[in-house]
Amino acid sequence: MRPGAVALAVSSLVVLGAGPPAPAPPLPVRMADTGGGTQLITAVAPNRASTTGTVTWWDRGGDGRWVEKGSAPARFGANGLVGGASREQGTNTTPTGLYGLPYAFGIKAAPRGTAYPYRRVHQDSWWCQDNESRSYNRWTEPRAADCRAAESEHLITYRAQYAHALVIGFNYERPVRGRGAGIFLHANGRGATAGCVSVSEEAMRRILVWADPARRPHIAVGTRSGSTAVTRL
Repeated sequence: MRPGAVALAVSSLVVLGAGPPAPAPPLPVRMADTGGGTQLITAVAPNRASTTGTVTWWDRGGDGRWVEKGSAPARFGANGLVGGASREQGTNTTPTGLYGLPYAFGIKAAPRGTAYPYRRVHQDSWWCQDNESRSYNRWTEPRAADCRAAESEHLITYRAQYAHALVIGFNYERPVRGRGAGIFLHANGRGATAGCVSVSEEAMRRILVWADPARRPHIAVGTRSGSTAVTRL
C-alpha cells in the first residue's frame, strides 16, 4: 500500500473512532449567575436587533443539574434589546439582565395550580409610568392622583397581552426615573412589544403553573453572544 493510502486509512480510523461531540452543557450551567434559586426563565434573542427569540424555563434538581421544563417562541421590543443599566424609557427596547419576578397578574383568573402571588386586574387598575409621580413603576388602584393617565397603562385595556403576566423586576426595587417602567413577561399581542417579553397565552399559563415562589425563580434576558449575552449576565 502506498504511504499516502496508509495515512488516509489511519486518519479515517481516528475519525471513525472519535464519536460524536459531547453535547453542550445546559444554558444555566454556562451562565455567570442564575439568581440563586432552583428555577430560572431564560429569554434569549439571536442579537440586539432581534425582535424574536426563545423563552425557556428550567428546574435545578437536588443533584444540582438544570433540566429544561418547557420552551416557547418569544417576542421582544420593537427596537430590539439593550443593556438594562443604559436603557431609556420610551425607546421600545427590552432591557437585558437578570431580574427577580415579584408577582403575577392578569385580567383572567390564575390558571388552576398557580402558586405564585397573583393579582387580578380590575377596571381601576393602572401601572404608573409617570416620571414625576411617587408611584413610578408601580401598580396603583385606583390611579394615583399625581400619576397622569397619559403617562400610565390602564391595564384592563390590554386584554390580550395582560390576560396573564409576570412582573419583571427591572428598575423595580429602587426605580430610576427615565429608565423605564412596566416591563413584564406577558401574553402575545399583535407583534413586537414596547419593551416587554411576550409568549403565547398558552405558554404563559404553563409558566404560571410551573413557577414556584419558594424556589425563587428569576428571569435572564439577553442575546446569544456579545456584550449582552445571556451567559455574561
